[in-house]
Parts: sequence; structure tokens; C-alpha cells
Amino acid sequence: MSKYWSEITKNIEPYVCGEQPKDKKYIKLNTNENPYPPSEKVLEAIKMAANEDLRLYPDPNCDELRDTIAEYYKLNRNQVFIGNGSDEVLAFSFLAFFNQDEDIVFPDISYSFYPVYAKLYKLNYKLAKLKEDFSINVKDFLCKNGGVIIPNPNAPTGRILDVDAIKKILEFNCDKVVIIDEAYVDFGGESVVSLIKDYPNLLVIQTLSKSRSLAGIRLGFALAQEELIDGLNRIKNSMNSYTIDRVAAKAAVAAIKDEEHFKDCTSKIMDTREMVVSKLKEIGFEVVPSKANFIFASHPKINGEKLFFTLRENGLLVRYFNKPRINNYLRITIGSEEEMNIFVEKLQKIVDDMMIKG
Repeated sequence: MSKYWSEITKNIEPYVCGEQPKDKKYIKLNTNENPYPPSEKVLEAIKMAANEDLRLYPDPNCDELRDTIAEYYKLNRNQVFIGNGSDEVLAFSFLAFFNQDEDIVFPDISYSFYPVYAKLYKLNYKLAKLKEDFSINVKDFLCKNGGVIIPNPNAPTGRILDVDAIKKILEFNCDKVVIIDEAYVDFGGESVVSLIKDYPNLLVIQTLSKSRSLAGIRLGFALAQEELIDGLNRIKNSMNSYTIDRVAAKAAVAAIKDEEHFKDCTSKIMDTREMVVSKLKEIGFEVVPSKANFIFASHPKINGEKLFFTLRENGLLVRYFNKPRINNYLRITIGSEEEMNIFVEKLQKIVDDMMIKG
């Protein structure tokens, strides 16, 4: 620990990304990346954008991209905020809408960046305990609080909360901001963007990392009524007015416009997900219902941590969380059909061996 660190630096526990080992070739199913490449139109847009104009600052307002997203979701430009990945949008949102003297509420099993942001900004928070099946108990969010954040579908479980339940939460918390983090909504979930017109306290956050195959570009966005978007802009412009570079903005425009490629990729991933779920159940796994590009699975007779390391030794990377209630589960990203067939085949052999050895 450095003597030069601030007290905040000394005491925070940073978010830990999924590992990116380079010691050998792996089937990488641990960071929820899309197994399919971006649209050819995106790659062409990147080539076109990599020109002499890179000497100039990008548009700080991302007007072309905001117009493209607004048209796609039937909103207007001033209801769209662009950030350097949805994590940055989340970071700005915690600072823009939550106060230190009020408890914010989010699920006890959810995206592990939420408590990191809360502690970084010295925010108090309450954890809403998920039910035994990992579904959200809506009543836990119908209480006095300083704001709500719910990943929908949830991570790492993949479960989704229906729109009517979210309406109840929005209506009860009408004086507080309710953030719905829809990073994985494009894999079979129902977005709540259509509710924005009726709920001024709703902020929807999405990303191009997953369903649009642009994790390497780092681009996310928020959708809300103008008052909330103005709040986000006040925070962004107090930190860094130029968060999105020229190349990323052009790539994102092309990705949003190529609906055919988007639907093709997400459809293949959803079909593969259902195939993998079926095969895992045949092997003896319990699988949480998922509307994300990953599944959350546990074997009742095999230790989750041991299975995680055995898979790793066999060139299969998944995600393991050594935390209460979920320490026997593995989060498995849905790769290509070929990758998942190899994964299932190797997993079957590993499970058979482990069952024989006891």
C-alpha cells in the first residue's frame, strides 16, 4: 500500500474483470463477449473514420449517434446520453442522482460494480435479497430509499423481471431515480424504454458491447426524459467533455443501423443458449432460466470451485464467484455453436470423471 494514496484509494475494493489469460488457447466463456464479429458495415465505418480528421477533437455531443439511437427507440436526441461503455454511464449516474444521506437499493446478487461505485462515492446502500430461485422480490424495492438500480436481465443469474413489476417499482419511487441496467436485454428480454414517456424517474442503460459485438469499442448509452439526461451531461462535462472518439462514434452508428446483422447474431446466440441449457440438464446441472447471453448453472453433486478450475485446466474459461449463495454456481457465456458443442462434450467427460472419483 503506497503512502501516497488517498484514504479513498486505500479503502476501495476495485471491480475484478473476468480473467484474460495468455498462457494457452482457451474457449473463452467468462466475459459475456459476443462470439460473432461486428457487422461488415461497422468495420467499413471504422476504416472510413480512421482518416486525417483524427487530429481534430470529436463532437462532444455525439449528435449523429444520438440521432441514430433516438430514431431507433422512437425518442428525441435530448433523451439520449452517450458514454464510454455502460460502466462509465453507470459511474456518472451514481454521481448524478444518488445522495450520501440516503440508502440506494439493489439486489444482493447482481452486477458487482454497483457496490464498488457506491463505496467510491461514499453512498449508503441496502441489498435486496433475491428469492431462493434468484428472482427479485418486488416488495424489497417498495420502501423509503434514495434510488434504485436493477440489472434486467440480472447478472450473473440471467433472470428477468417483467415490465409490470418494474412499473410498480417506478410508481412507488416516483420521487427517486430508478435505473434499469439493460446490458443483456437483447437476448430475449423485454426492454422498458417504452415506459420513459410516462415515468420521468426512469433511466435505462444499454451497451453495444454484447448484442452489437463491440466490446472492444467501449460504448454505452442511457435513455430517459430530458431532465435526467441533463443531469448526466452536467457530470460528464465536469470530468471529460470528449468521452467518445470519432472512430467509436462512427462504428456505433453503423452497428445501430445494421438491424439484420444484429438480429442474426442475437437469434443464433439465443438458439445456442437453449441447446446448451437442455444438454446441461441432461448432464445433471440445475440451470437458472436466462434471458441473457450467458447461463448460471450448478451441479448438486460437484463442487463449483473445483469444477471451475478443472474446466480451466482443460482449456475452458467460465466465471466463478466465491460469494455466499452462489459459490457452487458457474456463469457460462454462450459462445458459437461450435464452441458450445466442444464445451458440452468436455464438460460431460469432466463430470463423469468427477462422479466416479467422488
